[in-house]
Amino acid sequence: MAEHAVSSRPAAPERGERRAVLQRVAGHPAFWIALIDVALILIFGLLSPNNVFWTLGSFQNLAVDSAEALLLTTGVALLLGAGEFDISQGANVVLSSVIGGKVMLALGSAGTLPAILLGALTCVACGAGMGAVNGIVVTKLGVNSLVATLGTLGIATGAADLITNGSDLAGFPLQLQSAFGSRVVLGVPLPALVALALFGVAWLVLRFTRSGVRILALGSSRESAVRSGLRVDRLLIVLFLLTGALVGVAGFIDISRFGTTNVSGHQTDALASIGAAVIGGASLWGGRVPLLGALFGALLAVILQDGLVVVGLSPFFQLIATGVVLIAAVHLDQQRRQRSGRPGRVRARLRS
Repeated sequence: MAEHAVSSRPAAPERGERRAVLQRVAGHPAFWIALIDVALILIFGLLSPNNVFWTLGSFQNLAVDSAEALLLTTGVALLLGAGEFDISQGANVVLSSVIGGKVMLALGSAGTLPAILLGALTCVACGAGMGAVNGIVVTKLGVNSLVATLGTLGIATGAADLITNGSDLAGFPLQLQSAFGSRVVLGVPLPALVALALFGVAWLVLRFTRSGVRILALGSSRESAVRSGLRVDRLLIVLFLLTGALVGVAGFIDISRFGTTNVSGHQTDALASIGAAVIGGASLWGGRVPLLGALFGALLAVILQDGLVVVGLSPFFQLIATGVVLIAAVHLDQQRRQRSGRPGRVRARLRS
């Protein structure tokens, strides 16, 4: 009898540990966003003709669409963690794809593979270059990142229109799509695998390196970061540059999927990525970057977009859905801050 009582004692602590784990999981924004993603997939599948939203082809298309969204959301989530913004992402996607496409077309006679590789590198370099410009304007000129990236948004959009005369580029090598844009590896589109790999690198850096700690330190208290000896300006420029590089990868994925540029598109990319990052748990006021939540937040935006099309609603509803998601994301962020005892207020970063 005594032996039975002794052997049963550890059960209570084990149940308590399991309960604590479940509470931590349930308290993470990623858990609830993932549930919403699954619910939307079920709803759109039931509403779509012949349940086409549940087919393998539909899921693969969802994965490809999510690749670009995930890259943009990862970049903007890191910036939000440092207390900065980038609303020029859509224009950067267009400009990097245009310049990379121009290089690809110019090098067509040098061979298909070299042209594609150099075009891809150009897309990434162009995206990184624009990101670096954003960082320099913010740090060296003392311009608020929201205003700075609003300005570069206009500059990049105008530059892309000037380069192309407002017309999309076409005539890219067919291998661009067959070898990358539409290629499937083990049932998963290659662009999605690339995006997941880069997301994984960003997660590892944020989670296990000093750079990740410094990014969060910038967003938590810029003043304290300066006093502790962090090279704030250099870190911010590098962060903007890396974010731009992710945008450049998205630009290459864009032209590799469709075999053409999209000069008039990507107008709501920045809104969608900010909304996805914030609804996934990132804070508009910095200091918090749950990248797993950002992943599911990016999926949420893409599921909404693709699901509305599949059920036959007008594409204009996508803009409405994007706006609703952004407002909901900001509201959730405000609620989280109020519960944590930190009132939501915008910290002005304008320097005289």
